[in-house]
Amino acid sequence: MSVRFSIITVTFNACRTLGATLESVENQWYDCVEHIVVDGASTDGTVALARAYAERQESRGKSRCVRVVSEPDEGLYDAMNKGLSMATGDYVVFLNAGDRLHGSDVLACVADVVEGCDGWPGVVYGETDLTDAEGRFVRRRRLQVPRRLTWRSFRGGMSVCHQSFYVRRGLAQGYGYDLRYRFSADFDWCVRVLRGAEREGLVCVNANRVLTDYLCEGMTTRNHRASLRERFVIMADHYGLGTTVLCHGWFLLRMLWKR
Repeated sequence: MSVRFSIITVTFNACRTLGATLESVENQWYDCVEHIVVDGASTDGTVALARAYAERQESRGKSRCVRVVSEPDEGLYDAMNKGLSMATGDYVVFLNAGDRLHGSDVLACVADVVEGCDGWPGVVYGETDLTDAEGRFVRRRRLQVPRRLTWRSFRGGMSVCHQSFYVRRGLAQGYGYDLRYRFSADFDWCVRVLRGAEREGLVCVNANRVLTDYLCEGMTTRNHRASLRERFVIMADHYGLGTTVLCHGWFLLRMLWKR
């Protein structure tokens, strides 16, 4: 049985950046794809762009499905929860406007990883490149992904980029995004998903390649300080206050050392 992917893209007035994201999905060799675009009632042409893309994909046959929803929401993570509830694929991944799949073979590669395991894994993950608005490489993400990923791996920061984190749908839908967090609910969600995978005995597998080109202009990047404050609260909740304080002391020393 072929692995089917649900790619969820959340948008709001993203006409300038969405095209590159849609093109990266459209160019995938692998065809068992459901692409869900959850739009927050944009007024800039985003919806027209997404619907034109949906029409093109429908012409490729039943294995390509695009669903476009445009309505007011309560922010990024509320829209992500909507996308999760709509997903029907075997694995779910979030790819926001401006982000790209790193090459036309990414989904084929992830499918090969899944099918090569003895029992489908809970999570498949990989590396992430940071790019500018033109898609040009800026640098590799500072935190390299661990060889073995567990929920404890996030004590040192977000060790895997959210957009390079493919989660088995049943596991993903069991943990909605916590709307108390405006900027770092993805960090919290990844940790809870990984804790759930451990409880269910599901393995997490490294794809050993770059999966995503991440646009360096995301909401968390623009609100870095508020994101860090939220992340401290999330880490204290999962790992304890003492461990979190010690980890942040190490973060500070590492930052000073690199200056």
